[in-house]
Amino acid sequence: MPSGATMEAAARRRQLPGAAGGGPGAAFMQARHGSVKAEETDHTAPFHFDLWLYFTLQNWVLDFGRPIAMLAFPLQWFPLNKPSVGDYFHMAYNVITPFLLLKLIERSPRTLPRSIIYVSIITFIMGASIHLVGDSVNHRLLFSGYQHHLSVRENPIIKNLKPETLIDSFELLYYYDEYLGHSMWYIPFFLILFMYFSGCFTSSKAESHMPVAALLLVVPSGLYYWYLVTEGQIFILFIFTFFAMLALVVHQKRRRLFLDSNGLFLFYSFALTLSLVALWVAWLWNDPVLRKKYPGVIYIPEPWAFYTLHVSSTILR
Repeated sequence: MPSGATMEAAARRRQLPGAAGGGPGAAFMQARHGSVKAEETDHTAPFHFDLWLYFTLQNWVLDFGRPIAMLAFPLQWFPLNKPSVGDYFHMAYNVITPFLLLKLIERSPRTLPRSIIYVSIITFIMGASIHLVGDSVNHRLLFSGYQHHLSVRENPIIKNLKPETLIDSFELLYYYDEYLGHSMWYIPFFLILFMYFSGCFTSSKAESHMPVAALLLVVPSGLYYWYLVTEGQIFILFIFTFFAMLALVVHQKRRRLFLDSNGLFLFYSFALTLSLVALWVAWLWNDPVLRKKYPGVIYIPEPWAFYTLHVSSTILR
């Protein structure tokens, strides 16, 4: 017969939520601290066609389509001293994209560190909002003759400003737009994608394939990331992320783990992006004006600089 002390200790153990029985308390603590369960390795998520489709559509419409919409709508509808239609697109992007990123993380087969996710989302929203203001002013300057293929001080409408200290203010605006805003926007964005990618592995070789829906989305997805890398001038960040993904694939392959459909979709999209960037640079390699605009070892012209130099100038003639 067990003693009274033994029975009382057993009763206390049964009342503890994190006891050895593996109750909901233990599961909560595991999820809270981001520990990877054994079944997470074997679980494979189906291809998230809805999320990837929403990502692709909103990227093309709300990001790539922002400056196009601004130029397409009559100036009388959106005066220069008011937000343009592209600014409203940007506002929508700043709300929808973080929401989609959070939904993507929720579907990850692997439990990811929540603190890093939260800080990344907050930083992403702040950086995208900084970029909204700077990009809005820079694109409105196009109607005043600002030329994107020239530096701030070399632009005819800027270098004649009086007093000259106003030029410093425009350079500060350019810094917020092109450097600080882009860094706080894109670094957490690619970090979240990489963390999600790290959970896209399966132990079954048969499950490592892309459905037709994924193949259809690879081209528009890769083409958009080409625009993101070139216009955002984030090639170093992109190539670092892609090589990290490649190194992770090689490492997991040694453990006999393979990319699932979502991981393959991301990997092939980035591979296509790298190919498109290489073709873009090769095409404009000998352009003297763009060479002056983008000096240094890494030469990747912005599409909008190419537009103001070769497209809009031809139209005006």
